[in-house]
Amino acid sequence: MSKAGKDSSKDSALDHTPSVMDDILSEYQGLEAQLADPELHNDPKAARRVGKRFQELQPVIQTYERLNTAREDHEAAAEMASEDAEFAEEATRLEAEIEELQEKLTDLLAPRDPKNGDDIIMEIKSGAGGEEAALFAGELARMYQRYAERHGFATEVLGLNETDLGGVKDMTMSIRSKQPSRDGAWADFKFEGGVHRVQRVPVTESQGRIQTSAAGVLVYPEPDEVEDVEIDEKDIRVDVYRSSGKGGQGVNTTDSAVRITHLPTGVVVTCQKERSQIQNRARAMQVLAARLQQMKEEEAEAEAAEGRAAQIRTMDRSERIRTYNFPESRVSDHRIGYKANNLDSVLDGDLESLFAALKEAERIERLEAES
Repeated sequence: MSKAGKDSSKDSALDHTPSVMDDILSEYQGLEAQLADPELHNDPKAARRVGKRFQELQPVIQTYERLNTAREDHEAAAEMASEDAEFAEEATRLEAEIEELQEKLTDLLAPRDPKNGDDIIMEIKSGAGGEEAALFAGELARMYQRYAERHGFATEVLGLNETDLGGVKDMTMSIRSKQPSRDGAWADFKFEGGVHRVQRVPVTESQGRIQTSAAGVLVYPEPDEVEDVEIDEKDIRVDVYRSSGKGGQGVNTTDSAVRITHLPTGVVVTCQKERSQIQNRARAMQVLAARLQQMKEEEAEAEAAEGRAAQIRTMDRSERIRTYNFPESRVSDHRIGYKANNLDSVLDGDLESLFAALKEAERIERLEAES
C-alpha cells in the first residue's frame, strides 16, 4: 500500500473520530453500568457477552483519553514556549506523542474482523502419508496447545482418534479465552485453517529418505450464541460408541461418546470428553451449530464477493498454507512469503512472530480495501 493511500485512510478516519467516539463513549458507559448491576451476573452468558464487548472498547477509550490529555498539555506548553525553553521542548515532545496516539486510535477504529473476540473449534486430521501424517497431526495439536497455554487460552479436547504410535487420525478441540478480551482465540488461530505440509525422514522410514506428508486443519468460531442456525432432528444421524484411546481401544465401559452426522451437508462432529452420553450429545450439537453457521456465513461472503473488486476476509484457507521442512529447520507460510529457520521452537508453540506477520498482512489488506 502506498504511503499516500495509508495517510488518506488515516485522515478520513480522523475526520469522523469525534462523532464515532461519541457513540463509543456512550456504549462504553452503558456497558460499565450493566457490569455494575448484580442482576447481570445471574446470567453467565449475558455477563460474558457484555464483558467481552467492554474489553473490546477499553483500548479505544484509553487511547482517546490519552490523546485528549496530550492535546491539552500541548496547548498549555505551546502558550508558555516563548517564555521558557523547557516548555518549548515539552511542546515538541507532545507533538510527537499526539501524532503517535492519533495513529494508534485510527488503527483501533479501523474495520476489524467482528469475530476476533470469539472462541474457536479446531479440527485436525491426518492426510496423505499414513502413520507419518498422523504423527505430524499430533505435533500440530501439541503446538497449538502449547501456544494457547502461554497466551491465556484454555484448550479442551472434545474428540480424539489416535494411532498405535500416538499419532492423531482426527481430533476436535475447543480453544477459549479464560477472561473476556478484545481479541479472543479467533484473532490468533483463524489463519491456521488449511493444509499443513511436512518434509522429513519419518520414524517409520528405514532407508533415510525424506517424505512429504500432510495434515488438514479446520478452524471456525464458536460464538457465545449461535444465532441463525436451526437444526432439524430429521436432518441428523446420531451414533453412540465407547470413547477410544490409541489404536481404537475402548477406555470407557459405556457407550458415552457421540458422533453426529448432518445429512444435508455431510458434516460430522464427535464428542467424547464427558462421562454422560447426554452431555456429549449437547456439546456435539453446539459444535455442529457453530460449524454450520460458519459455512452459512462463508457462502454469503462468497455470493457478496461476486462483482466486487476486493473482499475483506481472512486469507484463503482452502489451499496448502504452510510447509515445515525438518532438514533445513525451516517454516514457510506460502500466503505471505514468510520464512524462518526456527522449526523446533515453532513446534514448541513459539508462534508469536508468525502470527504477528499474518496479522500485519491482514491489517494492510483491510486498510487497502477500506481506502
